[in-house]
Amino acid sequence: MPLLELTDIRFAYPGLDPVLDGASMRLEAGERLSIVGPNGAGKSTLLKIIMGLLAPNGGSVSAFGKRCAEEADFHAMRRRVGLVFQDADDQLFCPTVAEDVAFGPLNLGKSKQEALAIVDDVLTRLGLMHLRDRVTHKLSGGEKRLVTVATVLAMEPEVLILDEPTNALDPVNYAQLIDILQGLDQAILLVSHDPEFRAQIAPAGYHLIERNLARF
Repeated sequence: MPLLELTDIRFAYPGLDPVLDGASMRLEAGERLSIVGPNGAGKSTLLKIIMGLLAPNGGSVSAFGKRCAEEADFHAMRRRVGLVFQDADDQLFCPTVAEDVAFGPLNLGKSKQEALAIVDDVLTRLGLMHLRDRVTHKLSGGEKRLVTVATVLAMEPEVLILDEPTNALDPVNYAQLIDILQGLDQAILLVSHDPEFRAQIAPAGYHLIERNLARF
């Protein structure tokens, strides 16, 4: 049973030509796949459709063997699939790093004590404890990116989706992100223009070109 499956997805923004026209893909347990394609090909659109943030004009999205058609379906799926946004500032909104990382577990019903234990565990595992009490908006771009990964992993997702995660990363944080991702057990779906990064994290995947997906 695939963790994620898209079948014949079609999508067009109002008044514009189709972005996706018959796109299909599967992500199996333990797989690490990249989605590559030129700017404007629809990669970020595809991720938003997977997460239920955009509704396709046609086709279907399934997660963990169940079709996702209504918001309730996607809400349940988003408890098991974590998305790291392209822009870290879209994902970080609490005063401190600890509060940002605790936000997801608290929303999943954890007590404050349980959430703080998760914060310390995740930040320790990722080598980010030195950022725990920092003011989030004062972090560097690279530090923010690493914290966004921590906020998603704090919810213990079964699938990790990353949209251009190397944006704004200096060499030190770039290397640390690779170490973090290589040490994870989750299936990964990666959108990245960086061939070196893809080669180390998810060398196989799909080309998104001419509004469709082709496996490579």
